[in-house]
Amino acid sequence: MLVLAVTLSAFGVGCGDHSEATAETDSTEPVGLGKEVTMPIEAVTTTVLDPGTEPRATLRPVLEPDSAQQVTLRTDHHIEQQIGTQAIRDISPPAVTIPLTARAGTDGVELTLGTVTSPDPALAKALLPADGSHAGFDISELGAITALRLTPKPATPDVARAALEQAFYQAVYQSIAFPDDPVGEGAVWTVRQQVSGGVPLEQVTTATLTHRDGNLLTIALDVTQTPKSTVWHLPNEAGQLEIMDYLMHGTGVITVDLGLPLPVSGSVEVGGIQSYRDPNSAVTLRQTLRTQVQWGA
Repeated sequence: MLVLAVTLSAFGVGCGDHSEATAETDSTEPVGLGKEVTMPIEAVTTTVLDPGTEPRATLRPVLEPDSAQQVTLRTDHHIEQQIGTQAIRDISPPAVTIPLTARAGTDGVELTLGTVTSPDPALAKALLPADGSHAGFDISELGAITALRLTPKPATPDVARAALEQAFYQAVYQSIAFPDDPVGEGAVWTVRQQVSGGVPLEQVTTATLTHRDGNLLTIALDVTQTPKSTVWHLPNEAGQLEIMDYLMHGTGVITVDLGLPLPVSGSVEVGGIQSYRDPNSAVTLRQTLRTQVQWGA
């Protein structure tokens, strides 16, 4: 795939002793009931900073129709939060591991899910009926993901549907397209993209082509997220919080094969600290986050 999957660093927040909301949930459509749910992805802008050494070439897919690839996606999202002087709470959702069979389609990549697992026993049980569900990516000519499609099996419980949506969102909501210009080893380019949600973010990912061996590319990633607003508008019109501090940064290395629809291997981790204040009560909220997306066998 000419898209390097990185994570959407969504976050959960509590605005009082009993009130919690999740920006991650706010950015998705309602969970579908056995029907296809299509989630559009914001457009990207790429800029080459260094074209690299000769020889240079444009990076484009060479996918054979119906060629199949077996790969596993694993997402792990860790959240700790503290409201005022209360004790720090771990509100992390369970990790999810998704075996995938990927095939090149007409407009992108078609995915079939295998047996999805989780270290959380209750979620693992709920995910069992999702075996054989379908998903897909719509992809632009330059390799940017333009939409995420999910079609869970009708028997899949809501909690499992939500976990799958969030896992794919963490992996593909923000995508890195290859540049339009020819590049060689050592090339550096940036990808700018807005992350929609209660806190609009601008994500800038710097990609470095560290090695190329035929169709096999090794690319180092450096990800920075910056809020485009001074407030976070909470879901369901629950009010807003002032952004006091927001530092999200991540790195990773990923390997792609231009002849295969998905990354071959790699890991990207984005994390940081976020602080908010309720303008009405002056209560503060502090969160420490870490999201890891892994591709592999």
